[in-house]
Amino acid sequence: TDGESAAAPAGQAAPPEPAGFQNGGATVNGDVFQESNGPTDAYAAIAKADRLTQEPESIRKWREEQKKRLEELDAASKVTEQEWREKAKKDLEEWNLRQNEQMEKNRANNRIADKAFYQQPDADVIGYVASEEAFLKESKEETPGSEWEKVAQLCDFNPKSSKQSKDVSRMRSVLISLKQTPLSR
Repeated sequence: TDGESAAAPAGQAAPPEPAGFQNGGATVNGDVFQESNGPTDAYAAIAKADRLTQEPESIRKWREEQKKRLEELDAASKVTEQEWREKAKKDLEEWNLRQNEQMEKNRANNRIADKAFYQQPDADVIGYVASEEAFLKESKEETPGSEWEKVAQLCDFNPKSSKQSKDVSRMRSVLISLKQTPLSR
């Protein structure tokens, strides 16, 4: 019926529709719009925007070529990096082997040199202990106040005027003064 709505309860008249809503349309600022829950084709707006922003064919081809070229460069750099890592690992292992061999040779040479030095007939004359055993024997005989004398036996107090060596004159003078007047406890 005219003016009645199906949603209105029986026996009551439907409220009158405002002037702009007849025939399913809406008037906003004098314009009539169809009421709906959105466009009939949901992808129509997206397709229209895609057509407006679509790249030219030449740019699309260039992008694909660039992407392919960058992927090839990445793959090549990964291969190169892996080769470098393997080479570095190999070089490090070789260096460690050479270093260990050199250290063993140095240890053996030092042992031989120490034996030769301590077996010198005039080792006491030049101010050094004749042998390690003698020094250890003396160090076991503890007499109070003789610690600095033992330290002084191990030090070379001859001044060296070489410009290549460090100046240790202050340390030398401190050790001599401690030998002469040890610290009291």
